[in-house]
Amino acid sequence: MAHETTQAVELYLTGLRNAHALENEALSIMQRQIDRLESYPDVLTRLKAHRKETEVQLERLHEILGDFDEGPSKMKDLGGSLMGNLAALGHSVAGDEILKNTFANYAFENFEIASYKSLITLSDASGFGSTHTKLLEQTLGEEIAMASWIEDNVEKVTLRFLELTQAGKAAKV
Repeated sequence: MAHETTQAVELYLTGLRNAHALENEALSIMQRQIDRLESYPDVLTRLKAHRKETEVQLERLHEILGDFDEGPSKMKDLGGSLMGNLAALGHSVAGDEILKNTFANYAFENFEIASYKSLITLSDASGFGSTHTKLLEQTLGEEIAMASWIEDNVEKVTLRFLELTQAGKAAKV
């Protein structure tokens, strides 16, 4: 695509690379949680579905970056994966791991929502709205749906945690 390199385009490219790193971080977080969710089948099912969505989201970002003959930042991706693993590890030693993960996942999804809203704005400001906005809006919709699912299930997860705690089984996430 032959668009003039402007500050808006540079900011947009930075945002795309940041989003790519963020999605890699999300994959790391989800995978660690998926490996430990035997007592929460609804959460497990939803996280597995969102992991697949996240893999498609990364493909969309690759497609958009490819329009600029650019790729993701390997350094940001590595940092994102490392941060995701550290965050998940930090919660894994807590007795209330599922609750901490639920709260952190909700915050993370809302961070992603804000990031994609910003990317859509930058896409439009850079003159790429017609080609990129649709892809970014698909991802935004998936992130909104995931945040909504978490919000709708905080009570259920909390009650399940309470039930397992009272039965002496809370340590099994």
